[in-house]
Amino acid sequence: MRTTGGGRVPSGHGPTRITGAQLGDTALAAAVTVAGAAGTRVAGGPERADVAVDARGYALFVAAALALAVRRRWPVAAFAAAAGCTAAYVLLGYPYGPILAVFMIAVYTLARHVPLPAAGPYALAALLALLPHLLTRDHGLGLSGAVPVSAWVVVPFALGYALRLRREAAVRARAEAVRRSADEERFRVAQEVHDIVGHGLAAIKMQADVALHVLVKKPAQAEVALEAISRTSSEALEELRATLSVLRRTGDGAERGPGPGLTRLAELRRRMAEAGVHVHLDVSGRAPAPLPAAVELTGYRIVQESLTNVLRHSGARQAAVRIRYEPGGIRIAVSNPVTGGTGDTGAGSGIAGMRDRVLDLGGEFAAGPVAPDTFEVRARLPTGGAP
Repeated sequence: MRTTGGGRVPSGHGPTRITGAQLGDTALAAAVTVAGAAGTRVAGGPERADVAVDARGYALFVAAALALAVRRRWPVAAFAAAAGCTAAYVLLGYPYGPILAVFMIAVYTLARHVPLPAAGPYALAALLALLPHLLTRDHGLGLSGAVPVSAWVVVPFALGYALRLRREAAVRARAEAVRRSADEERFRVAQEVHDIVGHGLAAIKMQADVALHVLVKKPAQAEVALEAISRTSSEALEELRATLSVLRRTGDGAERGPGPGLTRLAELRRRMAEAGVHVHLDVSGRAPAPLPAAVELTGYRIVQESLTNVLRHSGARQAAVRIRYEPGGIRIAVSNPVTGGTGDTGAGSGIAGMRDRVLDLGGEFAAGPVAPDTFEVRARLPTGGAP
């Protein structure tokens, strides 16, 4: 402690913060002390007038009751104080009274806040300390009183331990929910990165192949392909930055540009055309306004990933995208010819990722050949409207 002017400034850490639990325990100890002192006075009744509680008995009760003030901060110490005072109280022959309630509160607290391997031996030692008074008290019970005396320990201990198990189960459930939420978020971001990078690289590779093929004989056409590569890479990088920003949230609520959605399919169609794949886009029905953000994003990613598969696997130079808005949902179909009749456009294509996206929204998904030379991805996404 050092002195500054007329006041004193404590050295080291600041004052200890008193928690709500500590205040509650202090209030409990005070209430039990006041109420119990009055109850102790008449505990024995007329038949126990010969052993009326004296100053020593009151001191034992008050010491046990005041120990409850630290029952959650130092549960073992509070229990030891309450148990020692209670054992001495009954061994001296004082009549049963409120001190037993104090003791049972301390037993409950011990089981509630101390692990079983440590709490069990303490409780057993307290029980053994209480039993000898059955041999010295003149109450006619003798050793037959071991059962009710044991209940003073067993009942509150069982209650405290049961609530401890319940609390630990709740903590584990919360931790599991947090872990599962984090895993789902990582999986969602991984899906986004896969779709963005996969589509961008597939388009860039196709454009680069065109540029290399015509570089010597048609340099002007190669320049067009290189410009398309530059545009595609810039767009993919911008979209990737926006997606990865979810990992760097600062809570500032800053607005970002609009995310990918079905309203941006024209841009996707242009990029595919630059990569050498002509996409026929057919939109029918009336779109509800606004669409849920998750539906917008999932619909866009399904079309994007399907067209990426066309670039990577089919060898086709054309594809058809059909979007149909209907009451309660959106139907999406992306089809393309399969060159050579292999029908293997689903291999390594992220079909599983698309299916997971759709099923997470409660929609329907299918992908596979619909004719010997046609592969199609079909999905229905619920929009929350009337079916």
